[in-house]
Amino acid sequence: MQAREEAAKSFDPEAIAPLLLAWYDANARRLPWRRLPGEERQDPYRVWLSEVMLQQTTVAAVGPYYSRFTEVWPTVADLAAADDGDVMAAWAGLGYYARARNLLACARAVAARGGNFPDTEAGLRELPGLGEYTAAAVAAIAFGRRAVVVDANVERVVARLFAIDEPLPAGKAAIRFAAGQVTPEERAGDFAQGMMDLGATICTARSPRCMLCPLREGCRGYAQGSPERLPVKAAKKAKPVRTGRVYWVERDGKVLLVRRPGRGMLGGMRALPDDGWSAKGDGADALAGDWRAGGIVRHGFTHFDLELQLMLSVQPQAVSLPQGEWWPVETIEAAGLPTVFAKAARLVVAGRTD
Repeated sequence: MQAREEAAKSFDPEAIAPLLLAWYDANARRLPWRRLPGEERQDPYRVWLSEVMLQQTTVAAVGPYYSRFTEVWPTVADLAAADDGDVMAAWAGLGYYARARNLLACARAVAARGGNFPDTEAGLRELPGLGEYTAAAVAAIAFGRRAVVVDANVERVVARLFAIDEPLPAGKAAIRFAAGQVTPEERAGDFAQGMMDLGATICTARSPRCMLCPLREGCRGYAQGSPERLPVKAAKKAKPVRTGRVYWVERDGKVLLVRRPGRGMLGGMRALPDDGWSAKGDGADALAGDWRAGGIVRHGFTHFDLELQLMLSVQPQAVSLPQGEWWPVETIEAAGLPTVFAKAARLVVAGRTD
């Protein structure tokens, strides 16, 4: 093992890109938003859209959403002109709903400049909602610019390549610096996607398949014998549990839906009425009326877990109702409810068929 470590330490970082690109040319995953090596570069709109959707979300989950969005809004101008509510409804289920609001803001900013995305990383950073990662990814993949692209998969590959054991998130700076050392001037977009594919299929979080890895000989984590321990993650803090109520008010085969405020959690989306729960506290604004308890709806958010008591109206006419719209229960799945409220709706509907 000592000889293997010495060999890895003497490995030339400049050899990484040629090895990785050769592997990618032969093994690139075919994804709906990707142009394979040798094909014409992808439309920046579609690169940007896919990258926003992929944040904190799996490739498998994103596929149907991406297809639906590009069918309904095939260009950035189409998306810019879309109704906010329609976009939020189409996004429902992907989570992290601030992304959808930023998506609209960015599309409108691009439309205002003639429908053309900036072609540099710095220019892209000036658009609403584009952070360091997304700007780098679009610059590299859509425009062929040299940019250092570091997502969770790349982070894992680089931490293992260089045996960076400083715990995250503090270790991110060292990982990004190391990623910059191996990112080539040419084909930076293919290199970034190759690193992503390597992390997704070979250098996985658990049980990495090192014997199939094209970078094995230069990997210090592999040389040390335990690449799976990298990157080192700080111990997770216990998430608080918030509680509240969610209300199902039905009349003539239709259920009352409200529109959440434009700012805040799940902003601008259709939802069932609730008692004002938030990330900071339990719900307290109970709806007056005659109610009976249904089941418990549980949902996990990034920074807290939520438990909602489902409340069913006994006499809808006796309930003090907020303003909203009446949606047919039989088509409730098409309402575009955020996941936590969709769970409540499914609980009610399932109770009628059990």
